Amino acid sequence: MVTTSHPLAAQAGLSMLAKGGNAVDAALASAMTLTVVEPTGNGLGSDGFAILWDGGQLHGMNASGRSPAGWTPDPFKDGIPELGWNSVTVPGAVGGWVALSERFGRLPFADLAEPAIRYAEDGFPVSPVIATLWANGAARLHDQPGFADHFMPNGRAPLAGERFIAKDTAQSLRLIAETKGEAFYRGELAEKIATNSTKHGGAMTLDDLAAEKPDWCGTIHQKFDDIELHEIPPNGQGIAACMALGMLSHTPIRDLSPEDPKALHLMWEAMKLAFRDVDAYVADGPFMDEITSADLLDAEYLKNRAKLIDPKRAQDFGSGAPKRGGTVYLCAADQSGMMVSYIQSNYAGFGSGVVVPDTGIHLQNRGCGFTLQDGHPNQVGPRKRPFHTIIPGFLTAKGQPRMAFGVMGGPMQAQGHLQMLLRTQIWGQDVQTAADAPRWRVTEGLGVACETAMPADALQTLTDLGHNITLETPDAAFGFGGAQLIHRLESGGYAGGSDPRKDGCAIGF
Repeated sequence: MVTTSHPLAAQAGLSMLAKGGNAVDAALASAMTLTVVEPTGNGLGSDGFAILWDGGQLHGMNASGRSPAGWTPDPFKDGIPELGWNSVTVPGAVGGWVALSERFGRLPFADLAEPAIRYAEDGFPVSPVIATLWANGAARLHDQPGFADHFMPNGRAPLAGERFIAKDTAQSLRLIAETKGEAFYRGELAEKIATNSTKHGGAMTLDDLAAEKPDWCGTIHQKFDDIELHEIPPNGQGIAACMALGMLSHTPIRDLSPEDPKALHLMWEAMKLAFRDVDAYVADGPFMDEITSADLLDAEYLKNRAKLIDPKRAQDFGSGAPKRGGTVYLCAADQSGMMVSYIQSNYAGFGSGVVVPDTGIHLQNRGCGFTLQDGHPNQVGPRKRPFHTIIPGFLTAKGQPRMAFGVMGGPMQAQGHLQMLLRTQIWGQDVQTAADAPRWRVTEGLGVACETAMPADALQTLTDLGHNITLETPDAAFGFGGAQLIHRLESGGYAGGSDPRKDGCAIGF
């Protein structure tokens, strides 16, 4: 089974399973195809993360890139730009593809790129959701280096149903496939990336590209009864989902229903508590010296944080003191039991807006994830991974794989993980029902954004508790994310769910 946010990408993955590949081969073929057919969320210049069950053991991979060696706080005194070369950290996704394929793949690496190359070379009809995002991106990014030349044929974004051809991208994919990524980090493509960086005042060099490599980082985890949630360790926000889940284990949420305002209140308050700590302490793991992931996940600390939740009123929490006491997501699974949870992203839609000429490589703007606060572990600096929003999720139960899942969409992701876990594991919903259900996301202070489909009576009760609720339609800048899920069935086989807020599907055989 393969679930992705675009049907062509899902079919690309399924075709690898049909020709004898495994779940990793399927996931990588889907990921490569998504760089072509969903450029509004990812590309060859993306970062990526993966959690996979190899049939007997869980693995975590961090393929998010580091900042250029020349980045220091001084040039960013006026702020880190959202667009252009000085928002770009070294892209890590291509290196992640190679590492996953070499360690766990079954098919030749070059085979995995065939569907993506075909859609780039021959073109593909732009899907409706992507067409809307493409037009939004073009209005904002048309003057960024190389953007209009590549993404605005005939001077505009393509409309839904129009065929988009990207021969430059096809050639870059061929070079990546033939050289197993060497061309991207140390060869022809790397030289073009570095040359374009210098031309436009960027700090990225050939040495920065050549030094980049993914890390096998394992996972962090949090138990809730018999279920264990696994996330990638920081620099990502997955720890927020683990922390909120740990707090909720000390509440009566098991006795409530998904739309009960009491349950929503508990989830919102736990999520706010987790995010306040994440904002204060989370950074690239090696730079988290004073407060570590273990400190934030300490059982007694989470129990004490849960005690701050008042069932009768909403609160605007501060960070705690633990030591005192835009994205595409996909998942794949095969008959051997291997399951892959994979995510890659350019961050803000098309990312930095920069497209390297003659390559089709458009680059992420992950530098925005740094802070300028002096002394903060996430302060901008050289050869350092910024705080990341993209996170793959994975559930185990009694040491066995249960669900590969993710909810793409910026700060929605950790909150979406919590909602998907509770709906499928605690409240017994199937994966498609969980993906279809109305969602929420906590914002700032007492703010919570909710989809308009949420029950009006529950929203009124929550407003009376002091929550500042705003209502949004599901397609409002995709602020409620896009879920993809594969659940392993006890009776054998898999159940897949794909978010109706995106263009994708869940398919299998």
